[in-house]
Amino acid sequence: MTGTRSRPPLRAFALLAALSLAACSPGGPPGVDRDELDAQVSKAIGDPASCLLIAKSGSGRLLYRYNSATACDRELPACSAPGKMKVGRLLEATAKDRQPRQLSCNSLSDGSRGVGWASGPIEGTDMVYAAMMEGDRSFPGRMMADRLEGAFRRAKLSKTAP
Repeated sequence: MTGTRSRPPLRAFALLAALSLAACSPGGPPGVDRDELDAQVSKAIGDPASCLLIAKSGSGRLLYRYNSATACDRELPACSAPGKMKVGRLLEATAKDRQPRQLSCNSLSDGSRGVGWASGPIEGTDMVYAAMMEGDRSFPGRMMADRLEGAFRRAKLSKTAP
């Protein structure tokens, strides 16, 4: 008689995968309601192909990520120089120098898709952000920065919130 091995239910694997991903995801900036921040960022630049990262100035320690690690790890045209860039590299540079950057260019040579990059300090805090949006309806970097500034205020992340 041969024994049969029971296989764990697929649901158990899905739960384990979800918990593993949640454990790797940053929790959020201290004192900020993550759900509210998610909602405000979604209204500002929400798209399956967008990403926002928030970190501490200086150290670059990641505090928050909007969207999946996969969406945030894409290499896209840098716009300011030949080559490609990831939003994480933009965040590292901004964490070091706290200089705002707002860039936009085509992500495909036929001009059918574009990429926007925005980064800078978050007003009244010791945090910085970097964001990327790519697609056929992506916002230019300057527009992303304006929209995110308002989202940060509404989520009470910016210390100059009303």
